[in-house]
Amino acid sequence: MEPASSTRVLVVANRTAATERLLDEVRRRAERGPSEFTLLVPDVGNGKHPDWTPEVALRSLSRAAGRRVEGRVGGPDPVAAVEAAVRDGDFDEIIISTLPKKTSQWLRRDLIRRVERLGLPVTAIVPGARKLSKEEVVEDMGRFNAGGM
Repeated sequence: MEPASSTRVLVVANRTAATERLLDEVRRRAERGPSEFTLLVPDVGNGKHPDWTPEVALRSLSRAAGRRVEGRVGGPDPVAAVEAAVRDGDFDEIIISTLPKKTSQWLRRDLIRRVERLGLPVTAIVPGARKLSKEEVVEDMGRFNAGGM
């Protein structure tokens, strides 16, 4: 039986779901105390990246979390997929892992800021960027979404 104080974390990622920065963040969360993680993969059926599968990401995240990570597939609209997951789940926070600004459709679509409007704490992870502290990630989220700054 899970302790009542377990933190429920929704991890939103697609191709970055098994990157070291995200795995490190999941490990940190798990080390802080009892945590449950759910991986939400929006638009998994795009067929553009056959070398990557949600199953591989789930195994990597489960190892990092020290427990089984649940998986959930969302539709083609990542904002709608996150909204549905938040509505259906009882999450305490959200981690969004995305591609770097140069190639990220999610950042161009302002995903992080739109998800923040749901009222849960949001941490943005952008692989390939210089290593940021948690405080810098929170401060820099506005810049990631500025669309060309």
